[in-house]
Amino acid sequence: MSAPRFKRRKEDRPAEITAAALAAFAENGYAATRVDDVARRAGVSKGLLYLYFATKEELFRAVIRSFVVPKIDALKSDIGKSEMSATAFLRGPFLEMAKSLPNSPAKILVRLMVAEGPKHPDLTAYYLENVVAPALDALRALIAKGVASGEFRPSALDTYPQLIVAPVMFSMLWSIVFDTHHKLDSNGLIESHIELLIGAISASTQGEKT
Repeated sequence: MSAPRFKRRKEDRPAEITAAALAAFAENGYAATRVDDVARRAGVSKGLLYLYFATKEELFRAVIRSFVVPKIDALKSDIGKSEMSATAFLRGPFLEMAKSLPNSPAKILVRLMVAEGPKHPDLTAYYLENVVAPALDALRALIAKGVASGEFRPSALDTYPQLIVAPVMFSMLWSIVFDTHHKLDSNGLIESHIELLIGAISASTQGEKT
């Protein structure tokens, strides 16, 4: 038997509120978004919203946890349990995830970080701690796995895993600034970048596919 409607509705409210918050932040920016706007979009009272999220800052953090952190957690988990070679993982699961990011909620949050982050350092620090740092740690682990297996030679990626995701960030920024003038093939850019990196760090001279 399915759960009563009111019970399902109550359980769904946090997700509905964070979805409404993401839409409001995307439309108005962080500073200009009012909690009233989010409550109205979610179809709840302002008082009820505050029962779930005590402040707008906590609501923004919840958006990050809802829409971006799961991708990072999945990446970390997949790297840890995968029996694929590091090269195959870069060309497979990592590439698919990377391609999905430029048109995901992550782009909205990056735009907000760039535009309003200097005025809200607590939020940028939260994003760094919960999204950027874990993602870079996961990529370091992947590259280290490739070095340990003999696929990759030691390289600057050991120190600067940011180089792996550079085209993702570039694609987001291009879309935000230049998309109305010239659309970028972000999938092609990201795929080409991964191939160049693999060729550059491959322990073999050919960088053969594995």
